[in-house]
Amino acid sequence: MPTLTKLYSMEEASQHNTQEDCWVVIDGKVYDVSSYLDEHPGGDDVLLRATGKDATDEFEDAGHSKSARELMESFCIGELDPTTPAIPKLEIVSKNQEVDGISQKVINLSKQYWVIPVAVGLSVVVGFLYLRKK
Repeated sequence: MPTLTKLYSMEEASQHNTQEDCWVVIDGKVYDVSSYLDEHPGGDDVLLRATGKDATDEFEDAGHSKSARELMESFCIGELDPTTPAIPKLEIVSKNQEVDGISQKVINLSKQYWVIPVAVGLSVVVGFLYLRKK
């Protein structure tokens, strides 16, 4: 009788992204490496950076040994469900970004009409020097 394998979505795997609860996905398999974080030779931050995405390329690039690959199997808890979509890339937006884009328009205008800010700056410097001589 075949062994039943638990299937996880990438979204579900990505929710386990803390030091107390850390899952990584490599070659379509899901690993709970929470108990291994302190023992990982590359440090726990390497594994924590691998959560929430397919870390196959990073794992292969690190050149893991045969014994490391065998040890990894002890942390396998299931496989990635191929029928669920991967998590889309998120767009990173600055907290300071203006909602209506007014600041961006001002920046664009100042680049286009650079003479105005330069003239204002020169006027301030000349005025300061004039008042200083008095």
